[in-house]
Amino acid sequence: MKVINNPLKSQWPALCQRPQIELDFLDGSVRNILNRVRKSGDEALKELTFQFDKVQVNNLQVTITEIEEAVAEVSTSLKSAILAAAKNIEVFHDAQKRSVEKIETMPGVMCWRKATPIQKVGIYIPGGSAPLFSTVLMLGVPARLAGCEEVILCTPPDKSGKINPAILFAAQLTGIKKIYKVGGAQAIAAMAFGTESIPSVSKIFGPGNQYVTKAKQLISQEGIAIDMPAGPSEVLVIADKDANPSFVAADLLSQAEHGADSQVVLATLDGELADKVAIEIEKQITELPRRDLAQEALSNSLSLLFNNQNDLIEFVNEFAPEHLIINTTDCDQLVDKIKNAGSIFLGQYTPEAAGDYASGTNHTLPTNGFAKAFGGVSLESFIKYITVQQISKSGLDILGPIVEEMAEAEQLKGHAAAVRVRR
Repeated sequence: MKVINNPLKSQWPALCQRPQIELDFLDGSVRNILNRVRKSGDEALKELTFQFDKVQVNNLQVTITEIEEAVAEVSTSLKSAILAAAKNIEVFHDAQKRSVEKIETMPGVMCWRKATPIQKVGIYIPGGSAPLFSTVLMLGVPARLAGCEEVILCTPPDKSGKINPAILFAAQLTGIKKIYKVGGAQAIAAMAFGTESIPSVSKIFGPGNQYVTKAKQLISQEGIAIDMPAGPSEVLVIADKDANPSFVAADLLSQAEHGADSQVVLATLDGELADKVAIEIEKQITELPRRDLAQEALSNSLSLLFNNQNDLIEFVNEFAPEHLIINTTDCDQLVDKIKNAGSIFLGQYTPEAAGDYASGTNHTLPTNGFAKAFGGVSLESFIKYITVQQISKSGLDILGPIVEEMAEAEQLKGHAAAVRVRR
């Protein structure tokens, strides 16, 4: 990790930059993929799957037999863990349901919002070196609770052309039946434009690498909704002198192992703590099977030592991390000062990994500073609200003159007439 003592505010914008593929290359590559899928459909998907995943897939849709075989492969202990996580996720998201409130804005004028599920949604599940079956729960559970009529899932196949069994178990647990063996930007294109096998959807959910994120951003310009820009994973840990260095190191490594373009940051007022964390990282990284990826991520990551708490908090809000761990004795007070973060984890016994899997909160979160404007996925991400109003004759007698006056002032006489004719 790069160690920086008391960074000047003029340095902050550069420190907030995440590792990225060269933008022109990324944009051009993804646009080419989108165009190929739009033009050639399934044929392009199969060609791109062979090109990127090195496997020939003849039937893009996962069969019922494949699902049944996969479910049988998942161990009893893992099934129990997935079921427990799914229950917690359901409890947390089910509590987000809102009751309909009808508001009388003035006598005889009633207004309310009607919650309607998005009919067709697509879910993208990363499935390369780390098949994220937990993301199936994070997206499949609220989609089911919201009442979405059609949910399709795309995830890349392995070298044998199969989908990770735990992904298929989680999918059938949440009621997802349409599952396709396609990953990357081409999967986003398929769900956006539709192909012979894969239906188009109205909104696409799910994290992914920079290619997937760029594809989501580009298709959103064409009228397809997306959950948020959710790219390579990141964590920022605030730790004080009382924090356990081994806990902090483990939290940093848990994100670094996601991939070489993951970003991890330590922010502290205590230089001795930072030194101890660095030693712990060197100890713990040797135990990770994905240590090479973690090491590469750490080479682009930061250990920041601040002189005062105000600057530290101001930097955190400027960085707007996807995950923020506050491992300090005064975490309950500090959390009130945080304005920008995807998800916050308080205290020494709240690892970010708990939120990744099973505490109940959603782990599909904004990255790359987008937490300044976006929140994470929730039940409402799968719902749209339609406003409804009903006005009585007496209500229009009160409201009508107001509308007529405003319409006349805007020189929209037809609007005024639509009210006047009723009065």
